[in-house]
Amino acid sequence: MEPEQIIKRASELRWKLPQDFHDRWVEMVYADSARIASRNMVQQGKVHRLTWERRLDSLLTNRWTGMPIMVLMLASVLWITIIGANVPSGILATVLLDHGHPMLQHLAELAHLPWWLSGVLVDGLYLTVAWVVSVMLPPMAIFFPLFTLLEDFGYLPRVAFNLDHLFYRVGAHGKQALTMSMGWGCNAAGVVATRVIDSPRERLIAIITNNFALCNGRWPTQILLATVFLGALVPPALAGIVSAAAVLGVALLGVMLTFFSSWILSTTVLKGEASTFTLELPPFRPPNLFRTLYTSIIDRTLIVLWRAIVFAAPAGVVLWSICNIQISGMSLAQWLVNLLDGPGWLIGLNGVILVAYIVAIPANEIVIPTVLMLTVMTTGMSGVGEQGAGVMFETSENSALAMLLQAGGWTTLTATCLMLFSLCHNPCSTTIYTIWKETKSLKWTLVSTFMPIGFGIVICGTVAFIWRVVAG
Repeated sequence: MEPEQIIKRASELRWKLPQDFHDRWVEMVYADSARIASRNMVQQGKVHRLTWERRLDSLLTNRWTGMPIMVLMLASVLWITIIGANVPSGILATVLLDHGHPMLQHLAELAHLPWWLSGVLVDGLYLTVAWVVSVMLPPMAIFFPLFTLLEDFGYLPRVAFNLDHLFYRVGAHGKQALTMSMGWGCNAAGVVATRVIDSPRERLIAIITNNFALCNGRWPTQILLATVFLGALVPPALAGIVSAAAVLGVALLGVMLTFFSSWILSTTVLKGEASTFTLELPPFRPPNLFRTLYTSIIDRTLIVLWRAIVFAAPAGVVLWSICNIQISGMSLAQWLVNLLDGPGWLIGLNGVILVAYIVAIPANEIVIPTVLMLTVMTTGMSGVGEQGAGVMFETSENSALAMLLQAGGWTTLTATCLMLFSLCHNPCSTTIYTIWKETKSLKWTLVSTFMPIGFGIVICGTVAFIWRVVAG
């Protein structure tokens, strides 16, 4: 309220104010302005001691240190997520898979269920849901709270500040840096996070390109293949470094593809100038632990997990069915594998991988178990995995896994192309549904679904061609 308004209001209420009230008010305003200026300006010839907030900001937003700190911070979050999820994932797998699955099979026998009904419900529906929960829940329960802590602390606006000029150059919005980072935990959550972008055109670009951020369902595939195939190419002392470098390289390739695809969209079907925005760097503040846990666990983790379960359950039924429906003495899955072997070879993959990715559209978490199950089925191997077609399994022994996949015709080229295809393929059904909910457009949902596949086919096909030419 202005001093004139205070004087008028005081006269209405018959208050008596000092005659110099106006002068004293002005002096107070100038005094406050001087104090604010003294804290935020450096006068010539005087050196002011920087507060810890300003020192930290000078590091986080500096053109030389901001980017390396950002990469290190995100790498640390991902490392903590991957390492921290191992134990709870193992516990859930033991409870739901090692004990829960045989128990339900026994109950189905006691109930005298038909073999096909037991297979559909226990080996198909339940086993798929159990895989999704055991693999997906622990990483999300770790990643989302960590991400929310950085958000509450005030670090994420600094990330947007560092990447704003790069996104501006490709015709996108600086806040896409935040949605891309969120996509590294879950692409569906990253799509929802695009609501912070006001421009409909730039928000659409962020939605379409979010799939190039590796979600937690694809990290296990990257790490497993890099360890088993690429790490094995070097001495054991260097295996960990080579494997980590390969996974990091794929993640950085995803960032480059985000910029490249954003530029293509902004210069073709989504033409327009990148909008400017005033980015306020909020003060650093201690996060509210209870609010962080509620936001990350309830609003993000459980909702995304429930969507994944809803879509993964039917996938388990389909997977079991195609493995047990016979056509001319051969399962439908075997027919599909044989049909897709040729196209798969052209891009450095095989029919088993392509069938696994078609079936695993609802959840990327079941790709590796499905690949192993289909490999055993198509090669006729015995004594490996569970009994019965359509029953997914996984092995914790890298050497046994390597022998199994090599028996299925896998080479280093296959593993390399699969790592690239894991980055560039269609979003999971949970993300596709979220894209449709956010855009309300079938057209842009289809573009978001098939554009990454186009990139994947081109990249994997190019790598396979060059690899074979060099190898002679």
